[in-house]
Amino acid sequence: MTRTELRTALALAAVFFMRMLGLFMVVPVLGRYVREFQGTTPQLIGLALGIYGATQASLQIPFGLWSDRIGRKPVITAGLAIFIAGSGIAAIAASAAHIWGVIIGRAVQGAGAVSGATLALASDLTRASQRTKTMAIIGICIGLAFSVAFVVGPMLDGWFGLAGVFIASGSLGLMAMILLWVLVPNPGPQAPELAGAAAQAPDVSNRSELVRLQLGVLCLHMALTASFVSIPVVLSQELGLPASADWQIYLPVLLFSMLGMGPLIALARRPEWGQRVFAAAILCIAVAEVGLWWLPAARWPIGGALALFFVGFNFLEASLPSRISRAAPVARKGAALGTYSSGQFVGMFLGGVLGGFVASHAGTRSVFAAVALLCLIWFVLSARPVASPSAKPANA
Repeated sequence: MTRTELRTALALAAVFFMRMLGLFMVVPVLGRYVREFQGTTPQLIGLALGIYGATQASLQIPFGLWSDRIGRKPVITAGLAIFIAGSGIAAIAASAAHIWGVIIGRAVQGAGAVSGATLALASDLTRASQRTKTMAIIGICIGLAFSVAFVVGPMLDGWFGLAGVFIASGSLGLMAMILLWVLVPNPGPQAPELAGAAAQAPDVSNRSELVRLQLGVLCLHMALTASFVSIPVVLSQELGLPASADWQIYLPVLLFSMLGMGPLIALARRPEWGQRVFAAAILCIAVAEVGLWWLPAARWPIGGALALFFVGFNFLEASLPSRISRAAPVARKGAALGTYSSGQFVGMFLGGVLGGFVASHAGTRSVFAAVALLCLIWFVLSARPVASPSAKPANA
C-alpha cells in the first residue's frame, strides 16, 4: 500500500470505529433497564436494541445512490449528523425513563445509514489490488470497537447513566465527522479497472460462497443482539453485579478473547486452514451460548462462556469483510459490500426482536439456547464444501 492508501484506510477505519463504538456502547447496558423504565418488557428492550438495524438496512441503498450522485463525503457527513441527532433524542428519553423515546432515538440513529457509502469511499481511494487489505483493516477496527464498547459502555452507564452513554455516542459521531474532513482525501475521477470485468461470466462457486458469507453476517449479528437482550440481565439479577462493575467481567474476558484470536488469525492465513478456522469460530459461539444457557450463575463459568463467545465473534467480525471482498467479482465488489452492511443491520434488528420475544415468553436463559441452535445451523451450512474455482477446465 502507498502511504496515502494506508492513511486513507486507517482514517476510514477510525471513522467506522467511532461510529460503531457509539452504537455498541448501548448493547451491554440497555438490558439492565428492563425493570427501571416504567412499562418496559424484554420485548421492548429487544426492539430498542434492534430498531437501529431496521432503519440502517432499509436506507443503505438510498444513501449509497445519493453518494453516487453528490459525492461520498457530503452523504457520510449527513448520515453522521442524523446519528448525532438520534443520540440526542435517545439521551433525552433516557433521562425521562421513557422507553419509547429511546426506541425512536435509536431508529433515528440508524437512519444515518452510511456504512455502504463509507466502504464505497474506501474503494474509490484505494487500488483494486489493495482493497482486500483495506477491508481487513476496517473489519479489525469494527471488531475492536465492539471490544472497547463492552468495557467503556458499562463504565459510562455506571458513572452517568444511560443518558450519558447516548451523549458519548453523539460526541463520537461528531469526532468521526471532523476526522472524515481533516484526514480523508477527496476521491478523484475514477478510472475503469479491468475493462470488461462486468461482462465476465459470474463464477458459480464464488456466488455460492458469497451467499453463504452474507447469510453468515446476518447470523452473526442476530446472535450478538439476541444474546445481549439477556446477558446484562444475567449479570445484574443472577450475579448481582451493579452497572458500574460490569467492566470487571468484560475487561478480562475481552483481553483473553483478543489473545485467543491470535492463533485463529495465524491459522486462517494458511489456505488449507482458512475455512476450517472460520467454521471453528462459529462453533465457539454455539458452544458459548450452550454454556450461557446451562452453566450456573457464577463469575467464572459465565466469564468463561463470554470469553469463548468473544473469541468467535471478534474473529468473524474482523474477517468477514475481507472474505467477502475476496469472493466478490471485481465489478460487483461495491454491491457485495453494500449487501454486507445491510446484512449486519438486518441481523441486529432480527436478533433484537428474536431475543426479546424468547425472553418474554420462555425466560432470560432460553435466549441462549435459541441462539445456540441458530449458530449450529450456520455451522452446518458453512462447513459444506464449495467447488474450487481452480477446478475449471483449462480452456475456460
